[in-house]
Formats: sequence, structure tokens, C-alpha cells
Amino acid sequence: MTDFSSALILHNYPQSPVAEKVRVAFGIKGLTWHHVEIPRLPPKENLVKLTGGYRRTPVAQIGADIYCDSACIIMELEKRFPSPTFFPTRDSGLLWFLSRLTDGAFFDLAVKLVLGSAGDNLPQDFAEDRGRLYFGTDWAAALKAANSELPHIVAQMRAMLLWLDDLLSDGRSFLTGEAGSAFDAQVYHAVWFIRGRWEGGPRFLSGFDHLERWENNMLEIGHGTVEQMEAEKSLEIAAAHEPVQIEGSDSNDPQGLKAGMEVTISPDVDGGEQPVSGIVAAASGHRITLAREEPGIGNLHVHFPRAGYKVQIS
Repeated sequence: MTDFSSALILHNYPQSPVAEKVRVAFGIKGLTWHHVEIPRLPPKENLVKLTGGYRRTPVAQIGADIYCDSACIIMELEKRFPSPTFFPTRDSGLLWFLSRLTDGAFFDLAVKLVLGSAGDNLPQDFAEDRGRLYFGTDWAAALKAANSELPHIVAQMRAMLLWLDDLLSDGRSFLTGEAGSAFDAQVYHAVWFIRGRWEGGPRFLSGFDHLERWENNMLEIGHGTVEQMEAEKSLEIAAAHEPVQIEGSDSNDPQGLKAGMEVTISPDVDGGEQPVSGIVAAASGHRITLAREEPGIGNLHVHFPRAGYKVQIS
């Protein structure tokens, strides 16, 4: 009988750019993992049984431990599988700092470019869901503005990619040197999104010779070894295991978070999403873990990064 106690499971769908970031991260570490395909649009019933309401893509699972947000997933991968490292230079703090740019303003530009260029060709249900998620309550006006401001958006993206192209102009294989890093995955997912989802992407990216060479290097990394898994099986695995017990609190936590507190957590942007409720199992400056119980499954630990998420004490 196969032992799934340490099986690495990724709940995702093929077209997701943020999932591509994590899939490439698996490739950098040469991992074997299980692919559970989730719907592109809500409802995502099996996923939210694990997360308690979090619906973004991707979500990673190991036993009864659930990791939300690509930043949290990358943190956990580095902890569990330290070699090869995601941080081949001594600049891990700088690279995490820069990840707030790649996950924030840089990816926001890519979203505006891709969705704005689609205009009225976006399926209505997809436009409503992603528009609300990325642009807030006035998403329809924001999408229209992105379409009308497309040349400006392209110019902003071009400026950022020119800097990266210059960084790669010394012939290095990857952004931090000769080994792939977390920073490569964090940048690559937006470039992958532009190339694959914007009609003008291939022509636009052809203007960056060094960046295209780097893209090819990233493609060669691949996604590790992938095995398919049904969603029902992932729920069975969660039910058959207990979450890893962890402890820890930050004496300088600005919110005074301590184990045992009842809290809710949600992205710190208004995407109209359901907060996740639970009991604090552990909290640090970089991560928070909520303990929750799901009917039919049992005890779960749901892990989030602190950066980019709002914690409210119940």
C-alpha cells in the first residue's frame, strides 16, 4: 500500500500563472508531486473543505497540513527539501523582499495587460470572477480602463523587463547566477502568463534577447515528476492523517497573536473572498498557522504567510 503521509499534493489548474510559479519551484528542487486539478471558477467545494474557505490557486497539501499562497508554499518547500536551495546566494532576505514586488506590482501589471488586452472577449463569468478578485468592487470600470490604457501598461512592463534583460546581459543562466532560485520562479510566472495569454506576448517578449534565453533555461528546468491524483483521494489523505504539531509565537507580534486565539484571515486586498476562521496554532513574523476541524475530514492546519494577509482577532 502506498504511504501518502509525506506526499506532496498541489491543488491547481494548468492555466494558472501562480500555479506555474510553484510548478517551476518543484522543478528547481527536482520533486515528485501529485497534481489535483481544481475548477478555474468557484465553487471549489473540495478545495475549500481543506482550506476553510480560501479559494485562490494554488494550494499545497502534505497530509493534513494545507499551505495557502505561493509564498507560504515556497517557504515550506525550502524547509522540507533544503537541497538544492531556492537561495543559492547569500541574498535570501533581499529575494524575499523583492518577492513582494513580483507578487504585487509586477504581477498586477501582467494581469492588467492580459485582461485589458482581452477586452470584451473575456467570458463573462471569468471576467466577473477575476475582475472582482483583482480589481475590487468597481472591477468593470477597472477592466475598461486597463483596455484603454494598454499602451501605457505595456510601457510600464517593458521598463521592468528591460532591467531584467540588462541583469542577464552578463551571460548568467538565471537571475541570481548559474542556479535557479525562488526569484526566478517568482519572476517567471508573470512572463509565462504574458507569453501564453496575451496575443501580442510573443512579439513583445522577442525584444528582450537575454530574457528569452533565460525563459528557455526556465523551460528546461521543467516541473519535476508529476503524478495525477483525484480530489477525493486528497481528502482521504487529509482524513487519514493528523497535522504536524508546531509551536511558536513572536513576543513582538504587533497584534499580540498567541496560540489559542480565535482569528480570521484573508488577503489584505478586497477581492470579495471568504475569510478563513480558526484557532492560532503558531504565529511568527512570516507565517501563521490556523487549526480547524472539517466535518468528515477531521483536524487540519492551514498555513498562510503574514505578508499580504490580514489577521483579525475574533
